[in-house]
Amino acid sequence: MLAGPTASGKSRLAVEVARAFRGTVINADSMQVYRELRVLTARPDAAAEATAPHRLFGVLPAAERCSAGRWLRMATVEIEAALADDRLPIVAGGTGLYLKALLEGLAPIPDVPPGVVARARALHARLGGAAFRDTLQRLDPVAAARIPQGDEQRLVRAFSVARATGRPLSVWQRDGVRTPALDAAFAIIAMMPPRDALYAAIDRRLNAMVRAGALDEVRRLAEANLDPGLPAMKVLGVREFLGHVRGEIGLEDALRDAGRRTRNYAKRQITWLRHQLVGARIINAQYSESLEPEIFSFIRQFLLTGHG
Repeated sequence: MLAGPTASGKSRLAVEVARAFRGTVINADSMQVYRELRVLTARPDAAAEATAPHRLFGVLPAAERCSAGRWLRMATVEIEAALADDRLPIVAGGTGLYLKALLEGLAPIPDVPPGVVARARALHARLGGAAFRDTLQRLDPVAAARIPQGDEQRLVRAFSVARATGRPLSVWQRDGVRTPALDAAFAIIAMMPPRDALYAAIDRRLNAMVRAGALDEVRRLAEANLDPGLPAMKVLGVREFLGHVRGEIGLEDALRDAGRRTRNYAKRQITWLRHQLVGARIINAQYSESLEPEIFSFIRQFLLTGHG
C-alpha cells in the first residue's frame, strides 16, 4: 500500500514499484475513479498506464457517486485478480476512508432507502452545510462533530442512516463488528514530504494542469450540467476553475484559491495518515529515484518475511 498526501509523488512511485516487482497499480483515490477528470485529478497518464497495469482509474462517470463500500468491493476484486495472475497488488492513493476500509473492513450498516437519501440531499441544498450539520447534531452529535461542514457526502450519509434506522451512524460504526475484506497482510509506505516541498509541488502541479487542459475539462463538466452535490464536482480545482471559465475570477486568482484549498486538504491528509496508518514505513520526503533503494529493500523484506 502506497499512501501519502496529494502531490507527494506516490503515483510515480507506484509505477516504479510495479516495474520492479511485476505489480498492478490499484487506485485508492476517491476522485481518480471519475472518467471525465483525468487532468484535474492527476490520474496516471498513458505512458504510466503502458508501463504497468492500472485498475480503478477513470472507471465511473462523473454523474455517479463512489462510496467507500463500492470502492472496497471493486478493489477486492482487483487485488484478487492481481494475485491470481501472480502480480503484486499495489494499492496507491490518499483517500483515508478507502485505505481504512481495506485494512479494517467496514461496519455492517443497513441499506438506506433512496428516498431517504434524496430528501436528505434536498434538505442540505436548502439549508447549506453549516445549518445542515447543526440539524445532524441533534441526530448524531458524534458524526456532526467529526465531519467538516463542507463534506456534503458524509453529512448526508450520516443524516440518512440516522433517519432510516433510528440509530446514529456513529453508533453503527462503533458497535459493528468489522472484518477485513481480504485475509492478507499489507506493507504500508507513506510518503510524507516536508510542507514547503509539498506546497511547492502542489503549485507546480496546478500550473501544469492548466497547461495540460484542465480548463477544457472544467468546461465539459459545466456543459454536462451535473448536480453540484456530486463528488466529482468537489474535485480540488473544479470550483475555482469553473469560476474562471465563467468569467467570475481571473486565472491567477483561481490558481491561488485552488492552491490554498489543496494545501488545506493535504494538511488534513497528513494528519490522518500519521494517526491512522499504524505500522507504516514513513518516508519524510518527496518521491525521487534516490529513495528507491530504501523503499525497494523494505518491499523485498516484506515479501520474504511478511513484515518490514
